[in-house]
Amino acid sequence: MTILVVGASGNLGSHIAHRLLQDGHRVRLGHHRSPIPDSLSEHKNAGYVRMDLAHPQTLKQAVSGTDTVVYAAGKLFAPNPESFLPITNTQYVRNIADSAVAAGVRRMVFLSVPHVEEDTTPDRSGRGSLDATPRSIHGRTRLESERYLLTRLPEGPTTAIVLRVGMVYGPDVKMFEIARRLLRYRLLPIWRRPTWVHLITLKDCISAVAAAVVKPGISGIYNVCDTQPVTIQEFLDKLAGVLGCARPLRLPAP
Repeated sequence: MTILVVGASGNLGSHIAHRLLQDGHRVRLGHHRSPIPDSLSEHKNAGYVRMDLAHPQTLKQAVSGTDTVVYAAGKLFAPNPESFLPITNTQYVRNIADSAVAAGVRRMVFLSVPHVEEDTTPDRSGRGSLDATPRSIHGRTRLESERYLLTRLPEGPTTAIVLRVGMVYGPDVKMFEIARRLLRYRLLPIWRRPTWVHLITLKDCISAVAAAVVKPGISGIYNVCDTQPVTIQEFLDKLAGVLGCARPLRLPAP
């Protein structure tokens, strides 16, 4: 298959692209400003295409002749998310989805997040619904994109698959490595209120995406996370124990 990975220069996107190349696919490495890692761009089955999600005219060549689009792009850890997430999390997704439909792409795999359904717990598991009202701007904008894909794409040749991927952890995961460094220097405090978190190892996450690319007869929403419930406090305490560090400081709610 020929697969376009949107966001291939990113931390998760580059790992996904590497796995798809290992599986023998032809992979187009879609990126904008950040460079593609050499380990990907030098692969015989890899080609890279510069694309600007803000300008649909640049997407036509990127999606032309592809079987599947994997969307792993996003912008995090920047101030004032209300100013950019309605664009990067919604309009950019619409632009690539419309281009995929126009080009006759057969499948689009969109990486979303579980908290589009707000706070799920062991007693209130995710239902894969689209009728929630998330409090966070990140959750609201991701859910808006899910709704667009699952209503717009069925009208054309493109099947939409939404993977609500939990918090990815493991070596080489940027957020995880930052947490490890902060724990060593006791610079990672955490609030006291127990908060359930959706975890998924990097290896399992990539395997789920690879399966979504090729598995026949699937569509709609899938929750991709570990089956063992855990709170973020428990996870960080356990990580601190593995590293031989003191557990994170608990801070008051404000």
